[in-house]
This record gives sequence, structure tokens and C-alpha cells, in this order.
Amino acid sequence: MTDDTYEIGERVRRQVLGDAHVDRAEERANSFDEVFQRYITEAAWGSVWSRPQLDRRTRSLLTIALLGALGHYEELEMHVRSTGNTGAKASEIAEALLHVAVYAGVPAANQAFAAAKRALAAADSREVSD
Repeated sequence: MTDDTYEIGERVRRQVLGDAHVDRAEERANSFDEVFQRYITEAAWGSVWSRPQLDRRTRSLLTIALLGALGHYEELEMHVRSTGNTGAKASEIAEALLHVAVYAGVPAANQAFAAAKRALAAADSREVSD
């Protein structure tokens, strides 16, 4: 990885997750995890999220589905909150999570829907009904 990859990753990460989130993450970093934080910025944001083959909305929906399938609900909530920056709509998130139900199981999707509803309610930018 190069400094350019890191700089691109930092820019994309801030565009997707927002300055406040990235600033908090960077404030919490220390010598124990600084290499890991750089790796995430370069690999995820600088090498994958910055590629032009998929738009951010699509990458966002893929990420949400994968996190739901793998049971990483806290991270899923973070990515649902960031959909205000990626353009993914609540109805599209629900469709992505239906795929989780079919391909990863109903229990994973049930938890993913609950996490997504919490994040959407917290973002206060979309109407979520039971």
C-alpha cells in the first residue's frame, strides 16, 4: 500500500462515514492498533470502496448484506447510518436484508433487520414502521 492509497482511503472513508465518525475513530487509535487502522483505511476504503466499477450506493448495500449475513450487527448499524451519504434507501436496505434471509438464514436476517431499524430510527432521516 502507498501513501496515495491511504490518502484516497481517508477521503472516501470520510465521505461515506462522515468526519465525526472518522475523527472519533482516529482519537481512539493508539500504538496498539495504529497499524490496523491504517490497514483498514488503505485496504477497505483506498483499495475497494474507491474502485469505480460499483457506485457507493451499491457498495453500501453489499456491505450491509454481508455484515448481516456474518452477524456483525454493530458494524451493520454504522453502515446503515452512513446510507445518508451513500444514497441507499431504507426500502433498498430491506431488500438487501431479504437476501440475507434466503442465503444466510432467517435468524441472521431477523437480527440484521432489528439492527437496521435501530440505526434508521437513530438517524431520524427515514420512517421505520413495525
